[in-house]
Amino acid sequence: MSRLREYLAGKLEDWELRILPGSYDIVGDIAIIRIPNALRHRAEEIAKAIMEINGHVRTVLNQVSPVSGSFRLRRLEWIMGDKRTVTIHREYGCLFKVDLEKCYFSPRLSYERYRVAELVRPSETVINMFAGVGCFSILIAKRSKADKVYSIDLNPWAIKYAIENIRLNGVEHIVEAILGDAKTIIKERLMETADRVLMPLPEKAYEYLDYAVDALKPNGGTIHYYDFTHAGKDEDPICKVEEKISRKLSKFGIDFKVDFGKIVRTVGPRWFQVVLDIRVNKRIKRADL
Repeated sequence: MSRLREYLAGKLEDWELRILPGSYDIVGDIAIIRIPNALRHRAEEIAKAIMEINGHVRTVLNQVSPVSGSFRLRRLEWIMGDKRTVTIHREYGCLFKVDLEKCYFSPRLSYERYRVAELVRPSETVINMFAGVGCFSILIAKRSKADKVYSIDLNPWAIKYAIENIRLNGVEHIVEAILGDAKTIIKERLMETADRVLMPLPEKAYEYLDYAVDALKPNGGTIHYYDFTHAGKDEDPICKVEEKISRKLSKFGIDFKVDFGKIVRTVGPRWFQVVLDIRVNKRIKRADL
C-alpha cells in the first residue's frame, strides 16, 4: 500500500482507497496528483494528506487532462496551498524554474537526465532537439566538460524559462537556448555540428530522426532516441522500437549500431517509453532522401 493510502486509511472508505492514485509527482514545492472524478469530493482531504506527508510541499494541483498538444501541456486545477503553478525544482545540483501550466516537465525523467549527462565526453557539441526548460541541457553543462549545448524548443514559454535557468545555473558560456522547430534550426544553422543529439520527445522523435542524423558531424556520433510503444505479453518493447528505427535508418543506408536500450517508464497498460542510444557511423545527407 502506498504511503498516501496508509495515511488516509480510516479517513476514506475502502472503495475510495482502492481508486486513490498510488503515486503523484512533486516538482519543487508543488505536488501534482490525478484524482479520479469519483474522488473529487475528497480532493481537499487528499491534498491535506499530501502536504502533511511532504512538509516542503506548499501547493497541491489536480491534473484534470492528459498531456497533449505540440507543447505537451496538461490542464491543472488548484486544490490547496499557494495559488500558483511556478516553482523551482532541484535536481543533481541544478535548479530548474518552471511554470507547470505553460511548460512540460517530468520529475520521473530525473535519472535518465543524469544517465545521459554522465555519457557526454569532454569537448563534445550536443544538440537537444526538444529541450523544454533546459533540464537535459543544463545537467550536461554542469556535469560534463561539453564544449557547447544547443537547447531547442518550439514553446516560447519553455525557452523563456530555459534562458532563466541557464543564468540560474551559471552555464551561459555553454548552453544556448534557441526558439524554433528543431528540424528548421538544424537545416538553417546546425548541419554536421553535433557529436551527440538528444530527442526526448517520444511523440516526434521518429518523424525527426533524419534531421538528428543530419545534425551529426561527418564522422558520426550518438543519438539518444525516445519513443512510445505498445508491447504484448510476449513482445519486448525495446526490440520493437529498435526494429522500427532500424527500418528507417537502413532504408537510407546508414551505418549504425544500437549501443544501449531500456524501458524508461511505463506510461499505460502495456505502453512503454523506451530509450535507445544509437551510434551512427555514417551521416545521412538530405539530398539523398
